Amino acid sequence: MSVMRGAEPFLLPGNEQGVLLVHGFTGSPAEMKLLGEYLHSQGYTVLGVRLCGHGTHVRDMTPTTWPYWYGAVEDGYHILKGLCKEISVIGLSMGGLLSLKLAVEYPVAKVAALSAPIYLYERRLPLLPIYRLFRNYMPKKRKRFVDIDPLYSVGYDHTPLKSLESLLDFIKHVDKLLPLVNVPAFIAQSRLEHTVRPESANHIFDRIASVDKQLYWLEKSGHIITLDMERDQLFEQLKQFLANRQV
Repeated sequence: MSVMRGAEPFLLPGNEQGVLLVHGFTGSPAEMKLLGEYLHSQGYTVLGVRLCGHGTHVRDMTPTTWPYWYGAVEDGYHILKGLCKEISVIGLSMGGLLSLKLAVEYPVAKVAALSAPIYLYERRLPLLPIYRLFRNYMPKKRKRFVDIDPLYSVGYDHTPLKSLESLLDFIKHVDKLLPLVNVPAFIAQSRLEHTVRPESANHIFDRIASVDKQLYWLEKSGHIITLDMERDQLFEQLKQFLANRQV
């Protein structure tokens, strides 16, 4: 198993405040690295994990399911726990759901869920069992970001349908856990993206039990808001959130 160039996990040592970064479904740590480098410049110790089956070959993802992906997040938490006194977690897309689950089950200081899915735009999802009868993968479009190095946007250009079924199960699983989230929370979502429906952010925000919670909207970005045109504003908001200050 060879890791794709740019898809490697990363550790950026800093102070005793740790931030665990979790990428999305079919993505890789690359999509979190710009954010990681920014937070590291603010002094944080940052770890970007690589979820099982990701960042190598799409065939490696097919036998994996959400407990494998969550296991990688747990491993990352324990690594940071050995380096830091306090750990916050930030996840993108499915990584946001993994982060919310971690915040329920482990001592996490703060949690941020970016573009986290509850409701999806894909209209063919009800037909997924039928599609699986005659194909294992479906092609997917990956947005090209012209203003950054392509190594910050490394991921698969196909979706394993078996893994997609597990993602749908995981969405239901995390939805049931949302009322147990009680740490400070930051929810971010673009209004214009075409993967996750914006009402997902409202749903998560309303369901979590956190008293200290923020809902931040982006107006021009796509799904991968850590790389898109409003990333600088997002990073600033996350910096303020982690520092417990309002912008």
